[in-house]
Amino acid sequence: MSENYESDLLRLLDERGYIHQVTDAGALDQLAVKTIIPGYIGFDATAPSLHIGSLVQIMMLRRLQQAGHKPIVVMGGGTTKVGDPSGKDESRKLLTSEVINENIASIRTVFEKLLKFGDGPTDAVMVNNDEWLSQLGYVELLRDVGPHFTINRMLTFDSVRLRLDREQPLTFLEFNYMILQAYDYLELARRYDCQLQMGGSDQWGNIVNGMELGRRMEQRELYGLTTPLLTTADGAKMGKTAAGAVWLNEEQLPAYDFWQYWRNCDDRDVGRFLRLFTDMPLDEIAKLEALEGAEINDAKVVLANEVTKLVRGQDAAIAAEATAKETFIGGGAGEDLPTLSVGSEGMRVGAVLTELGFTGSNKEAKRKLAEGAVKLDDETISDPGFVIIPTANQPMKLSLGKKKHALVSL
Repeated sequence: MSENYESDLLRLLDERGYIHQVTDAGALDQLAVKTIIPGYIGFDATAPSLHIGSLVQIMMLRRLQQAGHKPIVVMGGGTTKVGDPSGKDESRKLLTSEVINENIASIRTVFEKLLKFGDGPTDAVMVNNDEWLSQLGYVELLRDVGPHFTINRMLTFDSVRLRLDREQPLTFLEFNYMILQAYDYLELARRYDCQLQMGGSDQWGNIVNGMELGRRMEQRELYGLTTPLLTTADGAKMGKTAAGAVWLNEEQLPAYDFWQYWRNCDDRDVGRFLRLFTDMPLDEIAKLEALEGAEINDAKVVLANEVTKLVRGQDAAIAAEATAKETFIGGGAGEDLPTLSVGSEGMRVGAVLTELGFTGSNKEAKRKLAEGAVKLDDETISDPGFVIIPTANQPMKLSLGKKKHALVSL
């Protein structure tokens, strides 16, 4: 049930389904009516790209800006050196400063498509928490910040408790993560008068920690807001597929594969995804999500086009849809399909399916072949020993079912 918010900010977030928990919603609502609120979300730089599990957070910063407030993108150059223990069974591989900085530069390219950066009061800024975290002296941190945290309370946080419950090791390095993240909020409040931290529901404890640190050390009134844990209608975690993560950057995932992820979503997710991941008006979304039967596929194409346009650009969306039409309707092999090179000696069809990520194992590939679900240039292949050997200038189209297609070349 929607709340009767007065501010454009909370009304927009509420209508589009972003709000799970919010601290002192009434006071935050009134603050958002009166003044420009600088708000932040932190992103660690463990890879050259974020995946779509982070897209809801990026879109929240976009909504913040659309409602007339100031987004602060905090890249975790410092916290990436430590590692967030949330939801993990083992310690994160530690990266060098050089790799972390390269990752941040690559990740920034996506934010530049979705946010307006600049020096204006509502322009976005990107900051690296390594600026202040690496300057902290250890004794200084212990003396100034340490007294505001109790081990008793830290042990109750899900990120710590779940790891210990599973009897998995939690290093002292990782145990410090929540202290550093809380300190980020205090430092952002000092530097940018930041008053709002947002994040996924798994970050609630870390956000509250930061708010309390700001209140105890400097009597600051700070706020927190989290989104619901984002899963698909079938219960899968957003951003993961059998073939791997759905990356936001082109270098990590071709535009066609990105487009296809949204085109192949569950019918039940269409309306929710349109609200969260596009700028389409709510009345248009309501019409699309009301479609039934085969018509819902038209809504999925709209979803795929709109999200791809935002994240990858208009040209990428047009090319991906054209490739899909050529593949599905024309029976052709569009240029943007994923391609696998098998060499002059070729490769068994089952190995090709697994290498492409169409199947999770050779055993699964054999089963799909036996079911008649595999086609090579639109001819059904059922023999697991069949070797695909393309000719020099003519790639072959390999299909699994109606939705997965790839080109196999020399």
